[in-house]
Amino acid sequence: MATLTFDSLNPATGEIVGSHPNQAPEAVHQAVGRAEEAARWWAAIGAAERRRRLLDYKAVVTRELRALAKLVHEETGKPVGDATLEIVLAITHLDWAARNAAKVLGRRRVATGMIGLNLTATLEYLPLGVVGVIGPWNYPVFTPMGSIAYALAAGNAVVFKPSELTPGIGVRLAELFEESVPEHPVLQSVTGLGETGAALAADPRVKKVAFTGSTATAKRVMAACAENLTPIVAECGGKDAFIVDADADLRAAADACLWGAMSNAGQTCVGVERVYVVDAVYDGFMRELSERVAGVRAGEHYGPITMPGQVDIIKRHIDDAAKAGRVVAGGADAVRAPYVDPVIVEDVPEDSPSVREETFGPTLTVRRTRDAHEALELANASAYGLGGTVFSRNARRATDLARRMRTGMTAINSVISFAGVPALPFGGMGDSGFGRIHGADGLREFARPKAISRQRFAMPGMNLTSFSRGPAELERLIRLVTFLHGRRKR
Repeated sequence: MATLTFDSLNPATGEIVGSHPNQAPEAVHQAVGRAEEAARWWAAIGAAERRRRLLDYKAVVTRELRALAKLVHEETGKPVGDATLEIVLAITHLDWAARNAAKVLGRRRVATGMIGLNLTATLEYLPLGVVGVIGPWNYPVFTPMGSIAYALAAGNAVVFKPSELTPGIGVRLAELFEESVPEHPVLQSVTGLGETGAALAADPRVKKVAFTGSTATAKRVMAACAENLTPIVAECGGKDAFIVDADADLRAAADACLWGAMSNAGQTCVGVERVYVVDAVYDGFMRELSERVAGVRAGEHYGPITMPGQVDIIKRHIDDAAKAGRVVAGGADAVRAPYVDPVIVEDVPEDSPSVREETFGPTLTVRRTRDAHEALELANASAYGLGGTVFSRNARRATDLARRMRTGMTAINSVISFAGVPALPFGGMGDSGFGRIHGADGLREFARPKAISRQRFAMPGMNLTSFSRGPAELERLIRLVTFLHGRRKR
């Protein structure tokens, strides 16, 4: 018999943070039914009114910033400062989505071309209806809000299933939304374990699912969605690479690299896990990195491993790397659950699990390369393709490397900075998933394009879409097309 409730625990102390209902499929079904009605109302009030309500919601969340950060800290174990930064980023995305939805999605005229000279054409993006969001535990506000805010701004109702490790913050975000939109349950949360998320993905009334989690789980969610041809945007894991070119600012590169790898205990989809350093600056970079890592401590600068099962994966990767490479910091004794001290290992073979598989812990593998070209080849030799970083003083060279990096996003002379730019789309390729949240692409992800063409006048002597069309009209068409398109470009 399924449990009726489940507890969320503080991973650092084991204390109960809160108890929540383990909602059965029938409860999810009812929530989606309520969302259907809410979606019709939310779409009908128009873009301007939605903008006003969402900006009000932003203000409500901002006023609750300290309390929300405390709750994130309790459910994930991350420092309050990191939780605060996460929520601030979510607020900026909510603001951008609210302010830009009408401009991005609103009706606009498009050119019809010479063949359609007698037509006028418009394009707009309409709401889908109900969107299901299945959120992660590592960034339980910022990541799901990247889907929730954009889906709401696009005119949809949202049913949000937060991770079973961080249900309290998901429930609270939905409760706060009611203060700005009390009329209908436009944003609802449903809490529970895997069965709850599966029921949400399988409901045929859900018109799109936004999922964040592991690649393996994404495949199961996709299988459930496939039964109803429900489209999905999937942000899965990553194994992000960090390239240090020969002319890089080594102090800045080491500082950014260390934070990108160790912040949030390495539990960041776009966190740094692999580092490739050009031979000419390798020794200097390693000195900078070694000096800095000595001052970073688990439990002080970052929190515990939130998901207990991940500790075994992290330990396996560390043990394998330590046997195959040279330990610079940490090692086998770095794992003292629920904490893991910083680990840096160099010269680890590229076919090792610590290089090929997502670790999701505070670990780094570092490799010396002949040049930036080899570094890029190694960076791209991964099944994942989420984010990445390039450090170089040469802007043109850095941009070229960034463009050729096989990822959805790349930061230059900074780390993970793309996540803080609301106008930039966020998402990956390969085993890191597909689809985009954030930016104009994120708004369109949660809308359906609607194309309309209208004939303004009959085209004289060229009625092409009629059985009365004669040879003369076809000849005129051929002459027109030949004039427009028949000349070869030199």
